[in-house]
Amino acid sequence: MWRIHRHIGMGGDQLVAAVAGDAIEERLGDRLRDAAHEEFQKLRDECAPLEGARELCVELKRRGLALVLASSASQDDLDHFLDVLGVREVVDGWTTADDVERTKPHPDVVEAALDKAGTRAAVMVGDSRWDVEAAANAGLETICVITGGWSEQELRDAGARCVFDSLVELRERLDATPLS
Repeated sequence: MWRIHRHIGMGGDQLVAAVAGDAIEERLGDRLRDAAHEEFQKLRDECAPLEGARELCVELKRRGLALVLASSASQDDLDHFLDVLGVREVVDGWTTADDVERTKPHPDVVEAALDKAGTRAAVMVGDSRWDVEAAANAGLETICVITGGWSEQELRDAGARCVFDSLVELRERLDATPLS
């Protein structure tokens, strides 16, 4: 379980080999990803937004920042979560699995989001080592929140510029971040 936990946030195309090795990836990778997708569909409606998620998006837009969600989720899952969060009209765009060849920690999803934002002047907001690495691989800094099971020290060691306990705290302290 701990091995899997340390890889949450890494894309599915990377996860099987990272957790179980290349031989298992080669033999069972697609079947395991299909099974994981089926299991997730059963639980998807139980997922709830983190406190302050919508408010953070609204505040970033109020400040005139372009806001693109960098996701490698399926379009169906992303549509579901855009509606649950209530941010479809707030954000400027989003990415899906269709926009990337490789997932985090590779920079593909970040690069796709930058293309959709129409700028390279950006900062990533994330909650895992894989977010920090993907952003760094695209030449960006990352602001992190401790919502992905990674400690503040682990996120800082991975290269996070600053780390907050919650999205609420991040929103309240935006002026102390590169997003100011």
